[in-house]
Amino acid sequence: MKTRHVKTARSGWKTALGVVLAGVMLFPVYWMVNVSLTKTRDLRADPPHWFPWNPTFEGYADALGQQLPALATSLLIGLGTVVVTLVVSLPAGFALARLRPRGTRLLDFLLLAAQMIPAVVMAMGFYAVYLRLGLLNTVWGLIVADSTLAVPFGVLLFRAFMAGIPAEVLAAAQIDGASTWRAFRSIVLPLSRNSVITVSLFAFLWAWSDFIFASTLNRSSDVIPITLGIFRYIGNNTTQWNSIMATAVIASLPAAVLLVLAQRYIAAGVTAGAVKD
Repeated sequence: MKTRHVKTARSGWKTALGVVLAGVMLFPVYWMVNVSLTKTRDLRADPPHWFPWNPTFEGYADALGQQLPALATSLLIGLGTVVVTLVVSLPAGFALARLRPRGTRLLDFLLLAAQMIPAVVMAMGFYAVYLRLGLLNTVWGLIVADSTLAVPFGVLLFRAFMAGIPAEVLAAAQIDGASTWRAFRSIVLPLSRNSVITVSLFAFLWAWSDFIFASTLNRSSDVIPITLGIFRYIGNNTTQWNSIMATAVIASLPAAVLLVLAQRYIAAGVTAGAVKD
């Protein structure tokens, strides 16, 4: 009985600590929402309003009126990045896992090294290339640049998962006359659903939250993603913090919704291939 009370006390202490830490980490999010609902005349109140007692949606009206094109651009870039990432990383992961070409270990090392290169260094390289190709200030240029962050991750994750698919399954398909491409399309892809969702989500979030590529490769264009839109919005409206925070809240919603909807697939996809029989 005493042991049970001790375990209950420890569990309660851990729960309380977890609630406190979660509150500390989520407070900036709460404050962002709070300021977005605060009237302009109350933004400089002393002491500050800890809760929006008289909420206003004027900040959201301003944000939607001025930032919808940037949100649409970010959505287009995010979806384009997902498509490019899957088209490149799915066959590459399958080839490394099942076909085992020469230099597989070297390719694995290069893929790992590619993820360690600072984004600002890559942005400078892209700028020099895009300047010659005429891809500066284009949506396609940002899609290709953002894909370079997601493709190495996708290849490594798909390789880890597809290496765990029983060889007997693919052998049975070959006996039935299926080609390598047919086996990949009809067997491997359906089995890789969790991994596909995981890679797609991470690719979309990387593209959605990108600022370095956007600010380097898309400086003078009117077609800008939401991260650059918020940056310019802050510079032009240093006193309208409710509108700025409302824009940040709106920009955060797609990522939050996607993470909630896909969390169980992410847990399965990230651990894919980690344990083998």
